[in-house]
Amino acid sequence: MKQFLITAAGVFAGLLIFMIGVPFVLLAMAASAAGPAPTPPRAVLELDLRGPLSDQSPRNPLASLTRRGQSAMSIIEALRRAETDDHVRALLVRLPEGGMEPGLADELRLGLTHFRASGKPVIAHSQGLYPSGMVTATYMLGASAGDLWMQPGASFQVTGLANEDLFFKGFFDKHGIKADYEQRYQYKNAVNGYLYDDYTAAHREAELSWLGSIYATDLATAAADRKLDLTVLKTAIEAGPYLADEALKLRLIDHVGQVHEAQASLLKAAGPGAAMVEFEDYAHGRRLREPGAGPAIAVIEAEGDIVTGADQGGNPFSGGSSIHSDDMADAIYAAMKAKDVKAIVLRVNSPGGSDTASEQILDAIRAAKAAGKPVVVSMGTYAASGGYWISSEASAIVAEPSTLTGSIGVFGGKFALGPALEKFGVNVRQLGVGSPYAGAFGLGREFSPADRAAFARWMDRIYDNFVARVAVGRHLPADRVREIAKGHVWTGVQAKDLGLVDEIGGFYQAVDRAKTLARMTGEPRLKRMSPSGSSLEALQKLLGVSAASARTLAAAAWVFGDPRAQAVLDEIGQARLRGQGALVLAPTRVR
Repeated sequence: MKQFLITAAGVFAGLLIFMIGVPFVLLAMAASAAGPAPTPPRAVLELDLRGPLSDQSPRNPLASLTRRGQSAMSIIEALRRAETDDHVRALLVRLPEGGMEPGLADELRLGLTHFRASGKPVIAHSQGLYPSGMVTATYMLGASAGDLWMQPGASFQVTGLANEDLFFKGFFDKHGIKADYEQRYQYKNAVNGYLYDDYTAAHREAELSWLGSIYATDLATAAADRKLDLTVLKTAIEAGPYLADEALKLRLIDHVGQVHEAQASLLKAAGPGAAMVEFEDYAHGRRLREPGAGPAIAVIEAEGDIVTGADQGGNPFSGGSSIHSDDMADAIYAAMKAKDVKAIVLRVNSPGGSDTASEQILDAIRAAKAAGKPVVVSMGTYAASGGYWISSEASAIVAEPSTLTGSIGVFGGKFALGPALEKFGVNVRQLGVGSPYAGAFGLGREFSPADRAAFARWMDRIYDNFVARVAVGRHLPADRVREIAKGHVWTGVQAKDLGLVDEIGGFYQAVDRAKTLARMTGEPRLKRMSPSGSSLEALQKLLGVSAASARTLAAAAWVFGDPRAQAVLDEIGQARLRGQGALVLAPTRVR
């Protein structure tokens, strides 16, 4: 009887989850799966960059149900398809009013210039450019369109770049908070805001260095794309701001007009019956089928902080991402073992994270190289610190001109909150056994001299390990690496001059490099092998559904005969087969 009651309760709970929680998700999934209408015979794509933009699409399938925004990788892939799609006749790009991540702008610029080379017209339209973030990157991207429009009366406030930092030391001193950190070395300034009340000389030098490099790259690229003298462009920009009519007279833009006028111009060029199509609809529509056989280049994407372990799901609707070392290493090993994969392109967009997690991923890269499969890293906006650690021993590194990379260094420490808490009547006390170092990271006090000495030795070892990886991977003397390390952030252009990267370019340049290293001929097949979970796995994590509950859902679906639930069951079966290593799977539904 007891077992019967337990089973009955499980069935009831499963039905409750099914009837309350699942329909919402299923409806959203059904809407997503329905897909956009077929591309009309004469289409003008409208790419709106005014919303959130990431380097890579979220690996969690359910995140796309609530998260608005696009990824640079999905955009450049769709642009490549659009180049040879006879239905696509032109492209309109809606620019953001503020700055863009420079590395993303670099990647999208390469996509636009490649699209323009197909002979299809492109207009970039701006409703104003304002001094927020890296606005010169936005202007550079607009300049690459070849026809840059601005709304009448809009502001052109591209006059330079500025970056603002917060320094909390005065606040901490006032309230009795002690930031107790070690840095290796003076350019590792991620925690400077806690330690100082102004820029140190090294902090100022490093930040002005990468800001100046991005500014110079953006202006030089814009001048080349607009066929202007660089000095003339720089002088005009720094004499701003301007209104749209003034920017036109200075040849900073090509046309003043409303967005509907830009649309009309492209529709007219596209021919009778042409229609506007949202770029996201086109990008998520029917994709070109990859051939099922033949040599391939595996594409593995890594975005976010680098952490140990496997992805446990978290919030399945979250658009945030992390690089989980177990998952990433497994993906690299899977590509290494796949017989059709001849090379690997690892797309990295990460500011760093755990050194042990980074080392686990790097070890998988070493294994792939030892197995005869070149690994080429394609860097996005960031590939710094731990992001550079995992890249350091790749067969080749391709960076965007404005990628922020390097940061070969380490920092660590704690906040000592004891005196601050005492002001509120809270006392922190500590007991321990064994070595006194066991309590070194307690929040009640600063490091003791002995604790600090032990901690410093540990930091030195991590830093030495980092330097050693770079020296081996980049074929540089360790002393030379130490000269250019010290936590210094470099742009892609600077890193190329220092020998930290091999080539300046984007994702498709990395693909070409991998093809060359693998001695492949013809057009390589790109095989996506990034870590990812199925929609059902994410749903089960959201609702806490076990395997037994999934079977309960199956029984409920049979009782209710709900086709939406049947679609869920199909996904369960597909996920189970993939989990068992099935390689020959065909879609069960036409999309």
